[in-house]
Order: sequence, then structure tokens, then C-alpha cells
Amino acid sequence: MSDKHIAVVTGAGSGIGKAIALGFAAQGTTVVAADLDLEAAKRTAEEAGSIVPMAVDVADRTKVDELRDAVNAEVGVPDILINAAGWDRTDQFLNATTEFAEKVVAINYLGPVHMASAFLPGMVEASKTDGWQGGRVINLASDAGRVGSAGETIYAGAKGGVIALSKSLAREMARYQITVNAVCPGPTDTPLFQAQPEKLKEALVKAIPFRRLARPDEVAAPVLFFASSAASFITGQVVSVSGGLTMAG
Repeated sequence: MSDKHIAVVTGAGSGIGKAIALGFAAQGTTVVAADLDLEAAKRTAEEAGSIVPMAVDVADRTKVDELRDAVNAEVGVPDILINAAGWDRTDQFLNATTEFAEKVVAINYLGPVHMASAFLPGMVEASKTDGWQGGRVINLASDAGRVGSAGETIYAGAKGGVIALSKSLAREMARYQITVNAVCPGPTDTPLFQAQPEKLKEALVKAIPFRRLARPDEVAAPVLFFASSAASFITGQVVSVSGGLTMAG
């Protein structure tokens, strides 16, 4: 990869996405902090000079295309894509409405599909340039998608789809020297987690061998690794960041 990188990070207004955006900025990468909440993205950008805030609804392909056009015109063609935007609400499967299920799938699965479909052609075109050594796509899935999670059945299914999407895209993109990998967080200290019922939060912390939640920067660390030159020969892989809560093969 070239010395100057451009990364697009969705869900960058808070939590893991924000930690990823700040991590890239600290390395000198130009970052587009994309979020449904533009004001939150602006607050992320205030913490580092190399972050450009932009609005996006990853569930809306038209909005994703508008983001791509704005990024290409105002920042440049990105060589790093991080799909960190996500949403869920804990409840039993039998209580789920059709509207809830469609929203979970639209954000958590179709969001990465839309983003990859919009931004990968630019990376593929760049791969034809002499000296270009490959782009990076890192999808934030979840350990719920690897081992299941009671109360998060539809979310787990969507995140399982993200894992399969990552592996399949890795096979298709290999010819262009573009790597695609997935990072699966366990319980992490984010606004989404803190919105869960208190008893559920306490139970999850007790179940983690480390007896604590992950910090967002601890989840960002393997994302930054997968985007680095050190991971140039790693693709189609899935890594869990869960303090030992899940040890999936």
C-alpha cells in the first residue's frame, strides 16, 4: 500500500467506530468518519485534525452512493474500508416484529453489503495502477454471529452473514490484492451496550473470564492490524475480541 492512506469508517460517531477512526488518525491516515448522526461524527473529528465527518445511512443504498461520491470528490479514493456501524435491541425472538427484523438486517448486514458494493470498484480500479499493493476491507461482525446469543437471534443471524460475506468477498477480491477480514467483538463498553438492561450487563461481565468489558480501543487494535502492511498476506479471517468469553474454532 502507498504511504498515504484514506480510510472510511462507518459508525464513527461513537463506541468502536470512533476508537477505530481515532486510531487511524493517530497513525497519520486521512479518515472519513461516517455516521448516521453527523453531529456525533463532527465531535469525533474535533479530536483529530485528519478526520473528515460525513453523514451516511448505511441501510440506504442511495445515501451510501452519495457518501462515496462525496468522499471521492472531497478526500480521494479510499484504500481502507471499515464497516463498524451496527444496531440492535435485546429481546426474545418470539417478540420480534417484522419491522424490527428488517431494521436489524438492513443496518448490520445490508449496510456492509452496500458499502462494499459502493467502494470496492474504486479499489479494484486502483489495483490496475503500477505500484498499488492492495486495499483493505474490515467488517465488524460479532461473536453472536459465531456462537449465537439468546435475546439477539436476528442480530446474530445478520452478523453471521457478515462473517460469510467477508470470507466470500476475500475470495473474490484476492485477484486484486484486496484483503477482506472480520473482527468479532464480545461485550464492549459502548453506548449500545450501556443501553441494555442492568441485569443482562452484569451477567455478561460475570461470564467473561477477564471479568470486565472490552474497551473500544481494544477492539480497534486488530482492525488497525488488518489494515496494516503487516497483514498483507492475511485475508478471509475472523478474530474474536471477547476476553475469552467465546473461543470459537
